[in-house]
Amino acid sequence: MMLQVSQSSSEAARRFIAFVNASPTPFHAVHNASARLEASGFKKIREADDWEKTLQPRGKYYFTRNQSSLVAFTIPPNWKQGAGLSIVATHVDSPNLRVRPISKREKIGYLQVGVETYGGGIWHSWFDRDLSLAGRVVVTQQDGTFQSRLIKVDRPLLRIPTLAIHLDRNVNDNLKFNQETEFVPILGLVSETLNKTSKYDKVSNATAASIQGNHHPALLSVIADELSVSPEEIHDFELHLYDTQPSVLGGVNNEFMFSPRMDNQVCSFCAVDAISTYASSSNFNILEGNVNCIALFNHEEIGSVSTSGAESSLIPSLLQRLSPTPALHSQSVARSFLVSADMGHAVHPNFTSKHEDNHQPTMNGGIVIKTNAKQKYASDAIGSFVVKKLVERKGGKVQEYEVRNDMACGSTVGPMLSKLGLRTVDVGNAMLSMHSIRETAGSHDVQNAIDLFTSLFEGFAELDKTLIVD
Repeated sequence: MMLQVSQSSSEAARRFIAFVNASPTPFHAVHNASARLEASGFKKIREADDWEKTLQPRGKYYFTRNQSSLVAFTIPPNWKQGAGLSIVATHVDSPNLRVRPISKREKIGYLQVGVETYGGGIWHSWFDRDLSLAGRVVVTQQDGTFQSRLIKVDRPLLRIPTLAIHLDRNVNDNLKFNQETEFVPILGLVSETLNKTSKYDKVSNATAASIQGNHHPALLSVIADELSVSPEEIHDFELHLYDTQPSVLGGVNNEFMFSPRMDNQVCSFCAVDAISTYASSSNFNILEGNVNCIALFNHEEIGSVSTSGAESSLIPSLLQRLSPTPALHSQSVARSFLVSADMGHAVHPNFTSKHEDNHQPTMNGGIVIKTNAKQKYASDAIGSFVVKKLVERKGGKVQEYEVRNDMACGSTVGPMLSKLGLRTVDVGNAMLSMHSIRETAGSHDVQNAIDLFTSLFEGFAELDKTLIVD
């Protein structure tokens, strides 16, 4: 029995690693999540369309917004307006470096690329890494329309070199650096580009000429080559830096995962995997109850205030369109339950004092319920009870996390979504080195999260009938 559990956990972890390796940006994560959903029979709908009238019992649907957020939901066999939603909410963004709108820099013979920090990264971990670029590029189509295309350059392009210890003898005692002047990636050498003819030497398009003035021609040539387009077809782009070192299983028994972006692509992957697997199972055709839903948001790391963030209209709009009258909408909200899923802090063996003595989650120790009396997390006794019962259905374990009184507490999408009136609980998997360019998490916890989300989809409606709270 233990061997079977280990094999299942390993398989889930390997699926996640394939997902995160293919998803260096939120755009790629949403694209790959969409592909997984469509493979499980989900139909893409668009917010601009009048799709409410075409919903079918046992229907499976999803929509995206701005290529960077996603909502997917399933309709139960005897669905009626006013039914609740069982929601797993996550986010797909992570702290990283992003190419500035005017990135061209040059200094003492080096080609440099201007970048902006995004989120609260452990920025020193980005030094001396083999970095590349990924994101989306706006290009002209043959029919004159414009398309946003994804790009992922699969080779090292950039590096932020550290200063040699001989020139900074105190670096091991006090590492400090200026993020504007001492944290600029190098792209190449000016001397290597002087005698090369650039694709951008002759452009008749004003937009292309403007882009040439804002970015190094060598960088633009890489983009053009990757997309197999001509220079004049490139109009704009959003590019993120990412570490080209692949995510892997690690540890003496492969009990760890070493990877970037696990906060929060782990929970996002698990949500997609859970609803895709559930919607393809025999239970999907017979279970009554709530509309099951996942929401993958953008911009959590900078406050969630955007058209694709958790404070946007994504969930309110879905609730309204499924239950359009005030009475039905209120009934739906009262019957709903939201699991806010974001990674949590495992106790660190070298820094145990950073955790409250009785709240020290461990990797591979099961789902972490995150609680904060000041409502930095939205969990309360009712939400915690529900999670414990759902985890119990799958034979799993639960851990508790609460921050020390002498430390600040982080937050996530749960509190802001709870303002809609939805019952909400904050959970996650325990991990180390959160917001580093290389994070560490437990490989068995991938399956633990999938099991919780599956249990929510299968069992919440019945559990809710036994729960009386006015």
